[in-house]
Amino acid sequence: MRQRSSPAFRDQRRRFTLRFTCEHCSYFHVETERCTHGYPTAVHRAERYEQPAEDAELVFCKDFDLW
Repeated sequence: MRQRSSPAFRDQRRRFTLRFTCEHCSYFHVETERCTHGYPTAVHRAERYEQPAEDAELVFCKDFDLW
């Protein structure tokens, strides 16, 4: 799912400690830094969202499963 970032989302992400990146997904293999389902991870990694541009696109994985 793709969605435009907004100031409200950035605020809520910080306030509620939202989890939506590979690093918090049960399908992410930490040692290899790869998705066990074979999906590309570049757009889903936490570092991409650390300093997002005002109009950054949020990309949510359809198979995200919080561990």
